[in-house]
Amino acid sequence: MSKTDAFGDRILKLYQYLIKEKQEFVLSKQILRSGTSIGANTAEARNAQGEKDFINKLNIALKEADETEYWLRKLQSGEYITACQYESMYNDNEEIIKILTKIIKTMKQKIL
Repeated sequence: MSKTDAFGDRILKLYQYLIKEKQEFVLSKQILRSGTSIGANTAEARNAQGEKDFINKLNIALKEADETEYWLRKLQSGEYITACQYESMYNDNEEIIKILTKIIKTMKQKIL
């Protein structure tokens, strides 16, 4: 299982927790969409139609990871998740951001 798949699974569990335990229905949908989109776009990148398409798909995944970070901050500031929950999810997301950034940079250098 890839890091983005594992993170997507964590996002699904967070969504279920927010709905069932916190009765939070707006932010939970936002983080569900952005957090699972990271893995969906990296999956699409594996079947890209060339290097530019590959980079484009990973750039979309990177934007979704940035958005997910935003929603994590909002969930913590709204006290829907604890500081510990936030840190754990944030660290996983940040690791994905670093990996995606590195791959994108490497691919851009390769095609220039």
